[in-house]
Amino acid sequence: MPEQDPTRLADEIVRFIRMSTRFRGMLKAGDLGAESSALMLLLPLRAMGPMRVTDLAEIKQADPSTISRQVAQLVKAGLARREADPEDGRASRLAVTEAGEIACERLRAARVALLGEALADWPAERIASFSDLFEQFNSSIEALLRTDPTAPPREIP
Repeated sequence: MPEQDPTRLADEIVRFIRMSTRFRGMLKAGDLGAESSALMLLLPLRAMGPMRVTDLAEIKQADPSTISRQVAQLVKAGLARREADPEDGRASRLAVTEAGEIACERLRAARVALLGEALADWPAERIASFSDLFEQFNSSIEALLRTDPTAPPREIP
């Protein structure tokens, strides 16, 4: 059995991350009234339902003040709304509006079209296999991140 060496994978992940900003910039979903980083907050809100800004920041692994600024853009654009938290009337949660749902669909369609263009020469079985492996990879990374979210950063050798 070959030795596990994630070096090539690590290099490809760095390459993918470098390209992701440009990829997001290529998405043509029209002007949705907020920056792309703010729009990306709609995805977990849509998938997981209304939540507090602090919970959203934890999910996105981002500073709450940054998320608050992005949330303000979504609310101003009418893509999200604040609502009372049923567990604590003093707190509020963020929820996706109907306009936010439409924006999510437009973003999804733009992503799918762009990926379809990039993968046009791939056979369907290869796309399915890669999707399965990528889902498994993401689940493994999520599991690692959940093991100890308060752990200090690891030293770089």
